[in-house]
Amino acid sequence: MRKKFYLTTAIPYVNAKPHIGFALELVQTDALARFHRLNDDDVYFLTGTDENSLKNVLAAEKDGIEVKKFVDRNTQKYIDLTKELNLTNDGFIRTTDRDHILGSQKLWLASKPDDIYKKKYKGLYCIGCEQFYTEKELVDGKCPEHLTVPETVEEENYFFKLSNYQKKLEQLLESDQYQIVPESRKNEMLSFIRQGLEDFSISRSQKRARGWGVPVPNDPDQVMYVWYDALSNYVTALGYAKNSVKFKKYWPANVHVIGKGITRFHAIYWPAMLLSAGLPLPEKLFVHGYINIAGAKMSKSLGNVVDPFEIVNKYGDEVTRYYLLRYMTPFGDSDFSFEQLDQAYQSDLANGLGNVVSRVTGLIEQNNITIEYKKLSLDKKYSELMNTFRIDQAIKYVWEKLAVVDSLISETKPWELAKLGKKNELTKILNTAANEIVASAYLLTPFMPKTAQLIEEIFSADKIKKSAAIFPRLN
Repeated sequence: MRKKFYLTTAIPYVNAKPHIGFALELVQTDALARFHRLNDDDVYFLTGTDENSLKNVLAAEKDGIEVKKFVDRNTQKYIDLTKELNLTNDGFIRTTDRDHILGSQKLWLASKPDDIYKKKYKGLYCIGCEQFYTEKELVDGKCPEHLTVPETVEEENYFFKLSNYQKKLEQLLESDQYQIVPESRKNEMLSFIRQGLEDFSISRSQKRARGWGVPVPNDPDQVMYVWYDALSNYVTALGYAKNSVKFKKYWPANVHVIGKGITRFHAIYWPAMLLSAGLPLPEKLFVHGYINIAGAKMSKSLGNVVDPFEIVNKYGDEVTRYYLLRYMTPFGDSDFSFEQLDQAYQSDLANGLGNVVSRVTGLIEQNNITIEYKKLSLDKKYSELMNTFRIDQAIKYVWEKLAVVDSLISETKPWELAKLGKKNELTKILNTAANEIVASAYLLTPFMPKTAQLIEEIFSADKIKKSAAIFPRLN
């Protein structure tokens, strides 16, 4: 029986169009999904959009259009991005979907009655994060994530008794029963838990939410806190509301893929919510870093936001995927630059992969060599790198295999063997080279699926001919 593998991206707010940071998360998750399909796992890959945020409401007001029209318009850009990046997502959840609303309400009602209570509250709220902060969490009086001064909010809301789960959460994270990768993020979360967990607000007044959001069950004056309803998307997208076959088949998630700024919600709030509702916990949380521009965080106010559509339009989806997966480190922050992208294209793709394919196919055609192929498989080292989310290292491993082919050709000089009439030796060398390239292309499938398929087609032709440039010169 095939092993199920359910993985998800975070769901971004749609107050603005997608940026390159979320494109990174999408291609990372897609690469993992494709790898597990190569491994013959039964994969379900989910992404989507968070449409119930106050940020979305305020952005719609600023644009002067009705909120529903605003989120529909912007959500389409995220749907378009999944196609531009050639993703294989099986589902796309919108938190305005009826099944999501019913599912998040079901999760609320499934919580232990003692875990949800109502009280009056006054706190410091960052709209950018959609999160309350304590004074000690601020940096120079500002939100540590957005560097803006939070507003003071005072109202009566529902709260979740996070304090009930302090010991349990510490044990779950410490033992890796719910594993956080990398270790540094796990340690951050354990440190936060050990400082003492405070109950958190899980609703907003209809007035402050501008009447937008998921209604709290049995209380028409309140809507769910956006993070409460957003986190539930991972179960609602599978049909949790109706306890569907899909939900029973794929839950719990094997991996949630998220950015470091929302680790606390996924490492602490989400498992506590699931424990309260009596649902199984996800297995792993893979936390990636941010993409910076010249060392600075991307910001609309600084005008340094990189548009993924522009990159795909210039370089194509395959090159975009390759650059993000190879040169953006999975666990820390990375710098994006077009100069580095151009260099990677030229050295790795045009002069590297493209050149070795052209070189070997040219020698095969010239000497009329018949190639006998071995069975393709995922080797142990590659699989270990992918299973531990070291995606960049897995791609480097493929390039190391290609470099061996290049060295083999340079050192054995097949053209000289041909002149000397050493056909058997020549055939052996080119069979080795062709098999290594095809095996490398197979391992390249999660990252550059079209390129992998093209290489497979080139080498499986009845008559192998010297390939044209797979990666032509950039204009």
